[in-house]
Amino acid sequence: MGSMKVIFKRFQPFFKDYIPYFVLVVIGMILSSGGTSFSAYLVQPLLDKIFIAKDHEMLARLPYVIILVYGLKEAGRYMQAYYTAYIGQDLIRRFRDLMLQNLLRLDLSFFHEYRTGELISRNTNDVERVRAVVSNLVPELLKESFTILGLIGVVIYQNSELAFYALVIMPLAIYPLSRLSKKMKKVSRQSQEKVSDITAKLSEIFNNIEIIQANNAQAYEHTLFKNENERYFKLTMKATKVNELVSPVMEILGSIGVAVVIIVGGNEVIQGAMSVGAFFSFLAALFMLYTPIKKISGPYNNPEDAIVASERIFFLLDLEPSVQNGGSALPEKIETIRFENVFLSYGHQEALKGVDLDAKSGEMVALIGNSGGGKSSLMNLLMRFYAPSSGDILLNERSLSSFDLHALREKIGMVTQRVYIFHDTVAANVAYGKTIEEERVIEALKKANAYEFIQDLEHGIYTHLDEFGTNLSGGQRQRIAIARAIYKNPQILILDEATSALDSHSEQKITEAIENLVKDKITFVIAHRLSTIKKADKIAFLKQGRIVALGSDEELQNSSAEYVQLKSLQY
Repeated sequence: MGSMKVIFKRFQPFFKDYIPYFVLVVIGMILSSGGTSFSAYLVQPLLDKIFIAKDHEMLARLPYVIILVYGLKEAGRYMQAYYTAYIGQDLIRRFRDLMLQNLLRLDLSFFHEYRTGELISRNTNDVERVRAVVSNLVPELLKESFTILGLIGVVIYQNSELAFYALVIMPLAIYPLSRLSKKMKKVSRQSQEKVSDITAKLSEIFNNIEIIQANNAQAYEHTLFKNENERYFKLTMKATKVNELVSPVMEILGSIGVAVVIIVGGNEVIQGAMSVGAFFSFLAALFMLYTPIKKISGPYNNPEDAIVASERIFFLLDLEPSVQNGGSALPEKIETIRFENVFLSYGHQEALKGVDLDAKSGEMVALIGNSGGGKSSLMNLLMRFYAPSSGDILLNERSLSSFDLHALREKIGMVTQRVYIFHDTVAANVAYGKTIEEERVIEALKKANAYEFIQDLEHGIYTHLDEFGTNLSGGQRQRIAIARAIYKNPQILILDEATSALDSHSEQKITEAIENLVKDKITFVIAHRLSTIKKADKIAFLKQGRIVALGSDEELQNSSAEYVQLKSLQY
């Protein structure tokens, strides 16, 4: 149980906040287990005093004592159950918050490595499994331990010689149980990983439903899912098999114990060495003892589940972003950006190989070239989604990595060909992540040439948009994205294929919107269509992670055969 120790150590800082609740839980446990033990003891006066000695006074008192004992016992049980549930549910709430808070600050490479569904599964299923341990298992273990002590007290008090026979058999049960427990841990980890796989598969299917239906791949996807599901079923059944063995093992050993007690105890009663009441009180306590012992050895197999889940949770809570935050404040005005001999690798693949490029305030730099040339990688570095493998990026001649990440991203507006529309109002989408100022929202929409169609919507800027913006056309989504960038009022603007998905009328409107945007900013435009880049101050032609030509449209016409060829292909 070494790993259980580690987990308690990790939980300790949280437990401190729940001390008053724990006190109430323990009081509840003492009442509950005390009531159970005392009710076993009450069998003796019931039989000896009332049934055998026919004592009227005892008959008048005992029923009320029984009601009182059971009243206290159940009140204690309720107290314990309510407050342990409170502690468990509150811990869950905090864990879910903490986990998301930490995941949100990790860099993109982490999200490429882990599937969405798996992360969702860890935040839901794994956390739930830990709660089950905190709320059910730990209090259950404590309560049952108190009950066992109380009942053993009654057993020994009634007849210590008999107690020896009864209690020697019990420890024999522990060995097979510990064997079962080891097996359980392995099955448990496999089944949790399977749950992640199932969640991940579902999330993938629902996100790509269009493509699945377009390719008639429903049956294919369903078969993949069916296999995962079948494997999960088998693992669960394996776990059940191990778990359900506990009870029969205990019962059989228990019955042997009870049989021995009846033989020895029956003889003592017949010889008059023990009263009938004492014998039955002893037997009642013994029968009652098996329940808590069984309960304790049952969960003994289940902490494995929670240990594995906790390990998975703490793994995510301990992750650190690989792009470190710099401490310096950003300058008021960004004058220059310079890429200096920048290299970038994703795993084994080199995306950028020694890029040099600079841009001044008020300039528009176009990045062109075939896909895979490194245009987006260059912009990902500017956003600090990744850190360069070597080389540096300088902002006003200071290293980009020395500045505060949050402040840096505040100054950069990014419009990509994948427009992110959130399931919220138009206004909330434009002012995304910032407070909504109605006039500024309308102003931004006007500049983005989007206000006309927004006015026609039922609730204007307070119209709710569907997830992914499915109730808008491509051009409309794009203009909302541009309005979002205008609202942010950044000093650096990244336009990644911002007009690629549009017809010429929309493109005209967006080109106008972009012209409103770029004054006195540093603008980077990633373009496939060359019509967008006529107005660029300089054009960087990227090929396989290197800049192969750099200059204005006119200069490149004269100096770069590849540029001329690219242009003639387009027209």
